[in-house]
Amino acid sequence: MAAMPPAEITVPQRLRELPRTELADEIETLVVRKFKAVLLMDESEDLPVDISYFDLGLTSLRLTEIRQSLEQLLDLSINVNVLFNEPTVNHLVDHLADALSAPPAH
Repeated sequence: MAAMPPAEITVPQRLRELPRTELADEIETLVVRKFKAVLLMDESEDLPVDISYFDLGLTSLRLTEIRQSLEQLLDLSINVNVLFNEPTVNHLVDHLADALSAPPAH
């Protein structure tokens, strides 16, 4: 009988194995890519990560789409308060890095 192929490593599994600083960098890359796509920004444009994404033109509807996409990609739940209380990419990245670096609940 042939051996089973190794299971694919998921994005959340790969990210959870990274040191905190690398984890934050990887998450920032993912988050910035999502925001740029929704804001119709070119890949070469800089997205300010410390300015409210509402000031950048993001609507709450689009933010909900980003939230759902990130939840699916990272296999975690993102509290709506995190998105609206301090609406910057930096804050969101910190929150997601903390969530992914915490030991998984059993």
